[in-house]
Amino acid sequence: MADLDALRARWTRALEGARTPTHAPARTPDGDPDGGPDPSPYAENLLARWQEPQRHYHTLTHLTSVLDHIDVLEKHADDPDVVRLAAWFHDAVYLPDRSENEERSARLAERALAEAGVPEARTAEVARLVRLTVTHDPADDDRDGQVLCDADLAILAAPPSAYAAYTAAVREEYHFVPNNAFRDGRSAILRQLLDLPRLFRTPYGAAEWEATARYNLAAELELPAP
Repeated sequence: MADLDALRARWTRALEGARTPTHAPARTPDGDPDGGPDPSPYAENLLARWQEPQRHYHTLTHLTSVLDHIDVLEKHADDPDVVRLAAWFHDAVYLPDRSENEERSARLAERALAEAGVPEARTAEVARLVRLTVTHDPADDDRDGQVLCDADLAILAAPPSAYAAYTAAVREEYHFVPNNAFRDGRSAILRQLLDLPRLFRTPYGAAEWEATARYNLAAELELPAP
């Protein structure tokens, strides 16, 4: 089970960090958050979204994992708190039978973060990062995009039991798709991933996750049809 209190604290730290001007203190002398409304209502809205019943993989467990991996990759990001906020929003809107989830999630980020006191440029950057998860193809100089995409794809390098649980959860989310159609679609995605010159763009991801991820993808592709 996800630790809701820990997630609330992580949201608050990221939000306060993102809405504080560079080199300015994150809090006023009396210790109150400086620069925007109470973070709590925004956290509760997002936590509720991540617990919707149609989710089986894109859950609070996935969100926690992405945040954990961003912590590992933090030194490779230009603005880690913006990347963390993008993680919170990247699947905030998620309906398995819809194709515009990332766009709707980005628009949610634009509305919520502007209201929550995040500066316009950082709000725009969060939305851009959310939209980047459509392709997971950041530019070579897009350090924040590389960190978010690597953190989101890190599940591909999971140990065998965790990888099997991931694939089962994805199948459950697409329970309405017939087996043959799901198998064909999933195989196409696996081949597209394996055809990429690199799955992971940060130096850490390339060194620590690339080989295992490629092994897992190839092994899944070779599984017999159900």
